[in-house]
Amino acid sequence: MANTAQARKRATQAAKANSHNSALRSKMRTAIKAVRKAIESGDKEKAAEVFRASSKTLDIIADKKIVHKNKAARHKSRLAAAVKQLSTAA
Repeated sequence: MANTAQARKRATQAAKANSHNSALRSKMRTAIKAVRKAIESGDKEKAAEVFRASSKTLDIIADKKIVHKNKAARHKSRLAAAVKQLSTAA
């Protein structure tokens, strides 16, 4: 338990930051799921469009250091490969 004013303030700030960062991580996961869903539907134009939007979201979250830049790059790479495979398979 926080005993000083400084510790109370830091606890409040940490809770607020945790809430904000959790929302951003959730937004990232939703963006990834949206691309996967578009790929499963089989529509390559829609999948490419959703991938572009999700890619931007991943970049923003990586820039804010919510997730590591390499994790964001790994997700983008795998999703791009899946979209590309969809376009060549069709």
